[in-house]
Parts: sequence; structure tokens; C-alpha cells
Amino acid sequence: MILDAARTEFSAKGYDASSLRAIARLAEVDPALVHHYFDGKAALFVESMALPVNPSFLIDTILAGPREQVGQGLARTFFDIWDSPLGRERLVALIRSALSQEDAARMLREFLVREVFGKVALSMGVPEPQLRAGMAAAQMIGVAMMRYVIGFEPMVSASTDEIVGLVGPTLQRYLADST
Repeated sequence: MILDAARTEFSAKGYDASSLRAIARLAEVDPALVHHYFDGKAALFVESMALPVNPSFLIDTILAGPREQVGQGLARTFFDIWDSPLGRERLVALIRSALSQEDAARMLREFLVREVFGKVALSMGVPEPQLRAGMAAAQMIGVAMMRYVIGFEPMVSASTDEIVGLVGPTLQRYLADST
């Protein structure tokens, strides 16, 4: 009931404009019940979109590490998840939905820029954090499109280490380097 209401609300209004109160109203439950079952809007989004993991915990872990390893840590985390069968299935479904439905594109874009890459860029104190978060999201979604949806060789058969070695420095430049 709550998850259905969340999917409806996120689809109709996007991630940013949706609120836990509005979702509770739509589900006809007390907002406290939503808070009881879900640790905030990001966790509810992850659950309602059937994402394989909650990126908030992973991002916090990456941010706790050395600044000079943020890009590599992000890339490794994403590809470890995406290379798993469940992760790949959910990622491909999200990307295909985003390509064909503006509502899905807006949800994915807002979530990635606010809860994942934006959180990192703000933590790192880089100039123009929203622009840099968008660039990082574009980089990762582009690689995901080529590797998992389009099936471009040699990206498909490249090892995770190879991909991380190529993408990590770019994410580092966008999200952690202040120049």
C-alpha cells in the first residue's frame, strides 16, 4: 500500500517534489507509519523502485574514506552492484524506463543528482556541486547504457577493474578535485 503510493507519487511529481506526507496521504495512512517502515524519502524511493541497495549507506562509507579515493570508490561500488544479476536487471529496467518515460527520467535524474552524486559533491566542497553531480551522473549512466543496455564490446567483456580504472579518475575530477 505505501510502496504503491510512493511509486505513484514519485511518478507523478518526481523525486524532489514528492514528500513523505503526500505519500502517506495517498496511501491513507498516518505519516508516522511511513517513518516507522522507511528511514526517509531516499530509503522509500529505493524500496519503491526495487533498487538492489540503498546508496545512502554506501555513499557514507565512501565519504568516510580518503578524499583521493572517492572517484574510484564510487565507480567500484556502482560496478560491483551493477555487475550482479539482480543489480543489472534493476539497472537496465530503470534506464529503459527513463529512456521511454519522462517521469521515470525525472525520478532517476533527481535521485542520482540529489542523493548520490550531489551528496558527494557537497561533502567534498567542490565548486558548482550541482553541475559536477550532473556530470558524474551522466558519466555513470552513459557507461551503464553502453555496457549493460546496448552491449557495446569491448565494454561488456572488460573487467570491473578495467572499467573502474578508466571511470574512477573522471569521477574523482568531477566530485572531489576543487579545480
